[in-house]
Amino acid sequence: MGKDYYGILGVPKTADESELKKAYRKLAMKWHPDKAKGDKEAASAKFKEISEAYDVLSDPEKRKIYDQFGEEGLKGGIPPGGAGAGGMPHGFHFSSRSPEDIFAEFFGGMGGGGPFGGFASRGMGGGMGGGMGDEDSAGFDFFNGGPFGGMGRQMQRGPRKPPPIEHRLAVPLEELYTGSTRKMRISRDIADASGKTMRVQEVLEVQIKPGWKAGTKVTFPEKGDERPGVIPADIVFVIEEKPHPRFKREGNDLIYVEKPALVDALTGHTVKLVHLDGKPLEVPVKDPVSPTSVKIVKGKGMPISKSPGSFGDLRIRFEPVFPRQLSEPQKSQLRQILPASLIKTRQPCWHAGALPLSLCLEQRVTPQRHSDTIYSQHPIVQGMLC
Repeated sequence: MGKDYYGILGVPKTADESELKKAYRKLAMKWHPDKAKGDKEAASAKFKEISEAYDVLSDPEKRKIYDQFGEEGLKGGIPPGGAGAGGMPHGFHFSSRSPEDIFAEFFGGMGGGGPFGGFASRGMGGGMGGGMGDEDSAGFDFFNGGPFGGMGRQMQRGPRKPPPIEHRLAVPLEELYTGSTRKMRISRDIADASGKTMRVQEVLEVQIKPGWKAGTKVTFPEKGDERPGVIPADIVFVIEEKPHPRFKREGNDLIYVEKPALVDALTGHTVKLVHLDGKPLEVPVKDPVSPTSVKIVKGKGMPISKSPGSFGDLRIRFEPVFPRQLSEPQKSQLRQILPASLIKTRQPCWHAGALPLSLCLEQRVTPQRHSDTIYSQHPIVQGMLC
């Protein structure tokens, strides 16, 4: 009776490619002679059987013949009385591959016969032991944190990849608003087939998208120097935002500081500015503004890169410019205008037997004690209106 390849792998006859790979991976790791504990010869035989089962069932032609004629028909040709039955291809000749070749191919064809380096050259008979401790064994990332724990790290060899090489790329706020293309010239060593290196120059194009923020990274894979036995490092450009003389960015919003004359801050004016795209923008301000006032213009901030067509807001802050000096007539006019407007909305604060505190302050009267109330403890003396 022939071998039951499905039973060897522990899969149903309807198993697809994914199920076959999963079963082979698990069993190959368990029974590989360099991993299995105990009888190495028994492990080698089991490993060979697992490899043969996977080789047959993962090959559509071999599997079709095996399903119709079993192992005997697959290996021995057309069975008696079955010539041409079931569409068996004439001239088919079964050839089995070595378990080490199947293993190496399955795990990525990592030189030296797979993750256990030197495995193919040692063959399947009793010389397979000891491969796990060979420091010259080929590397295999699957073992890091996988079923072989830390042993993979001891075995790693093969090409290594240096850490990325980062370059700072300072970009004006205008370009982060509109987007742009930067051409960056780099010098790097490239190696020919013989391993000889030569210095060359290349131009890398950095496509800056509207709305990108400081810290955004643009990676050019393996554009570092080429060296024998080394994978070239990645070149990474890190976006930096150049300071702008008029605008400041806060997230997706733009901050613009307007410095109106005091008279404009009190009577209203129009903020005129040139936006980052070069277009003029006028924003009317009708009400009085102070250093704490903010005028918000919706949709006039930075583009939102993750939401094309959307923009943040423009926030206009105000820093009124006060006159350095005033003439006496000007002061008199201001006294006639400003206090009158304040009196209409705020009544002077009285304390028993005392002058209005507003009058005390205006006349710089020294606070006195009246009816056990100290003027200096009054809110207006402390810089607040009543």
